[in-house]
Amino acid sequence: MQYKDLWDIESAVQVLTHEGADSRLWAEAVEWLIIYGPPEIRRLLLEASGAAIQSAFPELKPHHYSMDGKPVYSVDDLAFSLGVTTEEARRVLREKNVQHGLDGFFDDEFANTVH
Repeated sequence: MQYKDLWDIESAVQVLTHEGADSRLWAEAVEWLIIYGPPEIRRLLLEASGAAIQSAFPELKPHHYSMDGKPVYSVDDLAFSLGVTTEEARRVLREKNVQHGLDGFFDDEFANTVH
């Protein structure tokens, strides 16, 4: 079974709105909605994600922007902000690339936002 098939919109939104939702499960629901959810939900979650990144990691700035205006971050900067090694950040990004089939989401130097 592929990751895309593990959730549907109803179950993901139910987790997001449940007061006692486990934080890991909640994060998985958000990730699924950002990647596979309807455009309006994706837009809202990406806006919220951008605001959260600015608040939690004010030092993290995009290295540049993609042709469609999405921020592109240096993997070294991401790793530093998260307090992990660059190798660990690359490993996690590669796993997400494979898990979600996100061609172009990550290369060895930069990480793009989710399309």
